[in-house]
Amino acid sequence: MYCAPMTHDETITLAQNALTLWGAGHVKRLIANRENAVCEAEINGARVAIRLHRIGYQTDAAIRSELIWTDHLAQAGFACPRPVRTLQGDLMGQPAFGPRASVVEWIDAPPIGAMGVTATETAAAQCDLYHALGKLLAKLHKLSDSLDLPVGFERASWDIEGLLGPTPLWGPFWNNPALEDDERTLLLKAKDTAKTILDARHWDVGLIHADVLQENVLGTATALSLIDFDDGGFGLRLYDLGTAMVQHVGTPVAKDMAAALCDGYGGGHKDIELFTLLRGLASCGWVIPRLPPDDPRQRVYAQRAVTLARTFLA
Repeated sequence: MYCAPMTHDETITLAQNALTLWGAGHVKRLIANRENAVCEAEINGARVAIRLHRIGYQTDAAIRSELIWTDHLAQAGFACPRPVRTLQGDLMGQPAFGPRASVVEWIDAPPIGAMGVTATETAAAQCDLYHALGKLLAKLHKLSDSLDLPVGFERASWDIEGLLGPTPLWGPFWNNPALEDDERTLLLKAKDTAKTILDARHWDVGLIHADVLQENVLGTATALSLIDFDDGGFGLRLYDLGTAMVQHVGTPVAKDMAAALCDGYGGGHKDIELFTLLRGLASCGWVIPRLPPDDPRQRVYAQRAVTLARTFLA
């Protein structure tokens, strides 16, 4: 069921109230209002980002686990926002009213792109960027394996069942209201075929970001950072490569970018098409409760999933 996000003014008021748990601070602007509401703020002269965690999306244990994970990564030298603890020393704030909140250090760099925006860089520059991104993801996975998971560590499971089971993490994508009957049948066939392939092989599994979209990658090929670990969890490692490529479906340089990404990562060349499909299917389910059924963007996500499924099955 579609549920509208908080209004701009509601979000700013709640963020300002939550910020008092970190001391004297001021909310400057709303940056995003999707899964969570994210605002730019200032605490004692330092720029930070404050997140209001959407009620019911993540448990308290899952939010703390994400912050423990990114704190470990930042301390190990990985380029991601380091959590800022409250005045009481907690990673997460619990205001008297409103959603849970967390604060992370600000990374002053632009995103490498955005969905629906055509890249202006040369093909070579885009490939260089994605080669660097592949290296960044390889580092993420290696450092995540070195985390000594505390008791109660809780994150989502982007495993085979979480992606292709009867109740996927982001919902039954085959029920997207913009799908025609034959397209729904096509997606179910792609789902079954992909699951057969996944079940037949051993895959590297561990903590993954699970949302490596362009807006979550900041900087340039010489200095990339990764933000927004909200959907991260335990899953098939190559799924991170698929999420990185899903926004480039149908672009002239997609194949070259995918090859560069896999080169940087150190593998995945034969499976990148499969894992891009998996992300396309998941996103087709993700959009269902987030937009009205007749919103044209439902069709955008559905069409991309159909395109990927046709290519995969062919």
